[in-house]
Amino acid sequence: MSSMEAMVKQLKYDADGLIPAVVQDARTRQVLMVAYMNAEALLATIRTGKTNFWSRSRRKYWVKGESSGHTQDVHSIRTDCDMDTLVIEVTQHGAACHEGYYSCFYRRLTDDGAWEITDERVFNPDDVYKS
Repeated sequence: MSSMEAMVKQLKYDADGLIPAVVQDARTRQVLMVAYMNAEALLATIRTGKTNFWSRSRRKYWVKGESSGHTQDVHSIRTDCDMDTLVIEVTQHGAACHEGYYSCFYRRLTDDGAWEITDERVFNPDDVYKS
């Protein structure tokens, strides 16, 4: 076992072998998205410098940008004090959100209890994710 594999095994994964990964813009510190990794996805991220995740709904690995071309270059990977969550700082190329926004967190709760869209779309999802 390599030292990198040993380091990855030190993390605390949930019952499904997953750990949440908060992806953040390395320059602005804006939260772009949250996804899940298992040890294999994390090792692939470390090895390639591109974010790799485990899709809970599709039950398969995916690389950010494999469909859209909107990739993420990894700058750093951090863990919290409990070692059960990751923060991954990236340079985002294009948009992080499959809805076409730079960040997946483009809605804000208003005082009257509505979700207000606060950002502008970077791309039209219909143009990128053709069926």
